Amino acid sequence: QLQLVESGGGLVQPGGSLRLSCAASTFTLDYYAIAWFRQAPGKEREGISCISRGGTSTNYAGSVKGRFTISRDNAKNTVYLQMNSLKPEDTAVYYCAAKRSTLSTYGSCWLSSSGMDYWGKGTLVTVST
Repeated sequence: QLQLVESGGGLVQPGGSLRLSCAASTFTLDYYAIAWFRQAPGKEREGISCISRGGTSTNYAGSVKGRFTISRDNAKNTVYLQMNSLKPEDTAVYYCAAKRSTLSTYGSCWLSSSGMDYWGKGTLVTVST
């Protein structure tokens, strides 16, 4: 069964940092664009960052731009989300998702949850004193 696994969540104080990881254990991420989503209690799931299959293109939601950085290490079959200057409103369950990318979409990534092929189960990030 194809599976994505997120890790790195936890409790952090406002202004702190965390690095989330998204790893695939049963398939290679080389052929996929990857996106990070989050869902806070009582709110809809929000796409916050994505990276293209080759890592050449990235995109960020306005709420995290300048604070979060997405990257990928295909040799380790892992995508990362470095989160700095965290705020209480960043508290949410964070999910990664993979969308199969063809040669024609090699440089593209997507922040929409529709059309994603695989999802992880999420990791909780809590920003609080």
